[in-house]
Amino acid sequence: FIIHLAIYAMKKYILLSLLLLILTACASSKPSSYRQLQNSQVVTQALMAQEQLWRGTPYQLGGNSPTGIDCSAFVQRTFYEKFAIQLPRSTVDQTSIGRKIKRSQLKPGDLVFFKTNWGGNNLHVGIYSGNNQFVHASTSRGVITSALDNPYWKKHFYQARRL
Repeated sequence: FIIHLAIYAMKKYILLSLLLLILTACASSKPSSYRQLQNSQVVTQALMAQEQLWRGTPYQLGGNSPTGIDCSAFVQRTFYEKFAIQLPRSTVDQTSIGRKIKRSQLKPGDLVFFKTNWGGNNLHVGIYSGNNQFVHASTSRGVITSALDNPYWKKHFYQARRL
């Protein structure tokens, strides 16, 4: 009888341990690749390096290479290459990831969206890099850093999202 009781107790212990392990894994926040987005200085430096690497690459709707890139491809590549985070390819799909935040809450690494007349879907996306600046593939100037308070961008600001 004591042996059966010990086996029963051990099975319960193992099951509870497994359950606790599963719950701990599920409860952990985002994967480690997302955790680096918490450090604004690291994110800003990575974005500056990416902008330097791609600076002047011309805008090309549907493009995804150094010969021409569009805004959503630039954002997708930047997150994958600098933070190991896979994002959707299209701007429309990128507007539904993460959570919506107020413009006043922006931190480096947040996505900024604008309603424009370019790109077929009338949306443009960039990545906030701090100090009221964002990096993006501009339709007129290629990959650059722009100011959010530029009259054009201020007028066309649509939303911001945090991963």
